[in-house]
Amino acid sequence: MEIAFSPLRPDADTLVLAVAKGRLDGLPIDAAATLAAGASAARFTGEAGSSFESFADESGKVVRIVLLGIGGGSDNDYEKAGGALAARLLTSGASHAAVEFPGGVSGENAASLAFAALLRSWRIDTYRTRQSEKAKPTLTKLTLVGTDGAAAWERWSAVADGVAFTRELVAEPANILYPESFVERCRHLEQMGVKITVLDKSAMADLGMGALLGVAQGSVREPRLIAMEWDGTDGAADKPLVFVGKGVTFDTGGISLKPGAGMEDMKWDMGGAGAVAGAMKALAGRKAKARVVGICGLVENMPDGNAQRPGDIVTSMSGQTIEIINTDAEGRLVLCDVITWAQKTYAPEIVIDLATLTGAMIVALGDQYAGIFSNDDELADDLIAAGKAAGDQLWRFPLSDAYNKLIDSPIADMKNMGARYAGSITAAQFIKRFVDDGVKWAHLDIAGMVWADKPGATWDKGATGYGVRLIDRLVADKFEK
Repeated sequence: MEIAFSPLRPDADTLVLAVAKGRLDGLPIDAAATLAAGASAARFTGEAGSSFESFADESGKVVRIVLLGIGGGSDNDYEKAGGALAARLLTSGASHAAVEFPGGVSGENAASLAFAALLRSWRIDTYRTRQSEKAKPTLTKLTLVGTDGAAAWERWSAVADGVAFTRELVAEPANILYPESFVERCRHLEQMGVKITVLDKSAMADLGMGALLGVAQGSVREPRLIAMEWDGTDGAADKPLVFVGKGVTFDTGGISLKPGAGMEDMKWDMGGAGAVAGAMKALAGRKAKARVVGICGLVENMPDGNAQRPGDIVTSMSGQTIEIINTDAEGRLVLCDVITWAQKTYAPEIVIDLATLTGAMIVALGDQYAGIFSNDDELADDLIAAGKAAGDQLWRFPLSDAYNKLIDSPIADMKNMGARYAGSITAAQFIKRFVDDGVKWAHLDIAGMVWADKPGATWDKGATGYGVRLIDRLVADKFEK
């Protein structure tokens, strides 16, 4: 959908009037009184995200009129309104909607509304060969009238592109998106100034990444590690901020096979890697003045005759040995080697990993928050604040030696899984063992957030793009020079 800004009302087939709560007076149309009376009769009051629709004769032309509620006019209200507008008009038959703000609007808020509308309009129709006419999108353009939001839109549109890229990666089926093709999907970032480094199976074997390679050994799809580096400081930043993403492009559970029902959802077990890749696109797209590296460990977890077994012992790149208790606790095995490589390669002060790591996190938080674990209070606070501001919310969980002891092994340095309880915490404690002394680290367990079974304010059913806005906001607020 095209987003445009204009000082004057364009020739559009739909006119949207964004009105604050309780403000139905002074509508800038010929049929203002009739429309206001109809809206009141339908109990439309202007609550954020609510709408009332009618048709009226404007200057000799019948147009669709939509009253769109923006509530009290907060940033969140404009986002709710934009998402609701796209959901209402996307397949309505409307093709071009002009949005006016009778009470006035800042350029930033107008851009926020357009951003939400663009996010909510995203869908993947790649594999649909038969679709009813009424189900096909018709809305192709949204023009925001009488606002100087074009300048703010440069940033918002770059972030929207990043979210869309993440959704694309997460939504693709595993026969299309696997480690090698994930890398190829990211190649276009090089044209945006992102430096890409790729390690293949042989290179990772030479480095001793036994934990990651153990997960991959049951699949015919070879693993990959991709590092994407953006430096918007012209070399001024000595050390980069590092993000690490879990990229299990399909997770059967391996020999510890998952139940068949719902296993098709495991195509999105690379949601952490998808978020990191999308964030790198957003940062490069808006030319963020920061040095950031996004690294994804990409594997497929399959159960064949060569697959890793429960009871196996592997040696990680760090030299620490791991007893495999359950092959379905595979994400932490990928992350530990990637984090080790990141620290040896970039010597960062801060490492943040994102992973769809544990079902226990979904039990704890559902689909409202992702969990955060950290060895640094300031970093945790910064991430929580960025998540709240961006709409990608986080809730902090504890770390302690009491939980750490639950993954001690009688035969190796550690087990890859603890007891039944506190599963998300013991997983975080496992990862923490691979974080070097002095490195500030946060682990985001986003298992409940990358995929939605029902529509939300800025997404339809399916891939949400969670994590991109969080990373972008953190970088903007705390790390840009």
